[in-house]
Amino acid sequence: MRVDGVLFDIDDTLVDTRGAFGHSLAAVARRYLPDLPTGRYPELVSVWRADAGGHYAAYTRGEVGYVEQRRARTDELHASFGGPVLDDEGFAAWDELFLAAFEDAWTAHPDVEVVVDKLLGAGIAVGALSNASVELQSAKLERVSLLDRVPMLVGVDTLGVGKPDPRVFLEACRLLGTAPERTVYVGDELDVDARAAVAAGLVGVWLDRPGERRLPVSPEDLAVARQAGVRVIASLAELPRVLGI
Repeated sequence: MRVDGVLFDIDDTLVDTRGAFGHSLAAVARRYLPDLPTGRYPELVSVWRADAGGHYAAYTRGEVGYVEQRRARTDELHASFGGPVLDDEGFAAWDELFLAAFEDAWTAHPDVEVVVDKLLGAGIAVGALSNASVELQSAKLERVSLLDRVPMLVGVDTLGVGKPDPRVFLEACRLLGTAPERTVYVGDELDVDARAAVAAGLVGVWLDRPGERRLPVSPEDLAVARQAGVRVIASLAELPRVLGI
């Protein structure tokens, strides 16, 4: 494989967002769900990440605003776990607590630093493409000391849409200065990351980290993805081998 560039997803690829959600939702539960046993806190994370109502996906399609999608997800979370109904003022306080705890818990996965440095040392251009805003994701990358090596190139606000739209992948390649067919995209979602990258003409790599997946992936879906050319890794430490560096 001849590769000139690698584009990374951020959440649960470079940054442990699942862990940060656990921290922020625990803070929320202590205040708004005081009767919920702590042993059920992981359920909050599962429900939040699954987003059964598809509100975040609607945000990435440009159909709703960022705060609007989080308000809808908050209402559904409270309805599922017996939390209070929040008016506008109540949600503003909820959101302030959630965001403060969320940002406080941003950390990079332990396999990130070495791999990024190895790619850069091999002369491979590196950047980030994410389905959140450029400002938010730049703040994450700066907090975990990656922004100087992994510039935030394209967010959902760059073109007004996000992955799996092929335009965002092609725009990220343009900004990175690499041809799509010689650019790898690495992300933790099989559909909107790896398969969408392949559909856009890039090389798609699915980072299937151990632990609960945000959405289930059937063996049939995985087989179809592999047949389409998707590579699968369980850790970023495997990426240099896949790229032959």
